[in-house]
Amino acid sequence: MSGAGAPELTISDATDLRVAVIAAQWHQTVMDGLLDGAQRALAELGVTGHTVLRVPGSFELPVAAGVLARQGMDAVVALGVVIRGGTPHFDYVCAGVTEGLTRVGVDTGVPIGFGVLTCDTEQQALDRAGLPGSAEDKGHEAASAAVATAAVLRAAVEPGRWPVPPTP
Repeated sequence: MSGAGAPELTISDATDLRVAVIAAQWHQTVMDGLLDGAQRALAELGVTGHTVLRVPGSFELPVAAGVLARQGMDAVVALGVVIRGGTPHFDYVCAGVTEGLTRVGVDTGVPIGFGVLTCDTEQQALDRAGLPGSAEDKGHEAASAAVATAAVLRAAVEPGRWPVPPTP
C-alpha cells in the first residue's frame, strides 16, 4: 500500500491562504469521497472560504488549475480518477493530466495538490477515495500537501512569518 511512510505535515497557520479545489465529475462516488477528504483537510488546517470548481473529467483539470493559479490562488488541489480500460486511452489521459498539472505548478509557482487516482480497477479507486472502509484518503492528502507547500513557499518569501530552517 502506498500510504506507508507518508510524512507528517506541520502547518502553523493557513487561515488566510487562498485555495481552490478542482474536482472531475466522472466516477461520482469516488469523486465525492476525494472532494470530502480535501474539504475536511482544509477545514482542519483552518483554510476558510476556499473555492470549489467541478470540471467534466480529469483531462480538464490542468486548464482549470492554470486559470485559477493565475488568478491569485496560493494553492490548487486537483482531484480526479482515471480507471484503466481496454484501450490506450488510460495512458494518454494519465500522462496528459500529470504533465499538465506539473507544468501549471512549475510555470506559475503555485503548489498543485495532486489528487488524481490512476487505477487499474474501480475497487482500487474506492480504496483510495477516503470513503468509509477505504484504506487511504487521497483527497485529504492532496489538500494537505498543497497547503503545506504554499505555507513553506510563503515563509520563504516573507521571512519571519514562519520559522523556516536555514539553507545549508
